[in-house]
Amino acid sequence: MPKEKQRCGWAGAGFVESGADYYIHYHDVEWGVPVHDDRHHFEMLILEGAQAGLSWATILKRRESYRKAFKNFDVKKVAKMTDAELEALLKNSDIIRNRLKVFGARKNAIAFMAIQKEFGTFDSYVWQFVGGKPINHKRKTMKDVPAQSVESVALSKDLKKRGMTFVGPTIMYAYMQAIGMVNDHTIDCFRHKQV
Repeated sequence: MPKEKQRCGWAGAGFVESGADYYIHYHDVEWGVPVHDDRHHFEMLILEGAQAGLSWATILKRRESYRKAFKNFDVKKVAKMTDAELEALLKNSDIIRNRLKVFGARKNAIAFMAIQKEFGTFDSYVWQFVGGKPINHKRKTMKDVPAQSVESVALSKDLKKRGMTFVGPTIMYAYMQAIGMVNDHTIDCFRHKQV
């Protein structure tokens, strides 16, 4: 029998609920890989904001429902969503029905587009917070991973100033991990060197 791959503690055997292949797949394929696509940036901002106060698994297993609800994360379409469309989403049990988070998606889309207009792409804007390249941490255990960083505090502050919501420093640190601005795979994880 092949040996189980060594993963970060949050995605390892015993931590992930049974049958949560989507969670392992997210860790093994997506988490920590540098992102330079604005649609993907917008998707992760919305999903990380939706996760506030909840577990990441709660959001990740609803990801397809979020894609349908928020027009495949097309920022222009989300920015134009009407109050009636957003109210209808509050009856959709396939997503988290939090009024502030649902209406915040439109607010964030509008701010996201303003950033694109100013910087050419959201990608150009966001990567400046880490000097244009990933910060490669060498975390020994998950206990070494902070909830936020100097960079996530700066990004959070700037996004709030630009009108975004659900972008606190902890949410922004999770976002930065997700899109590869920081590599927080622990050094014993098989993905650490790959990323």
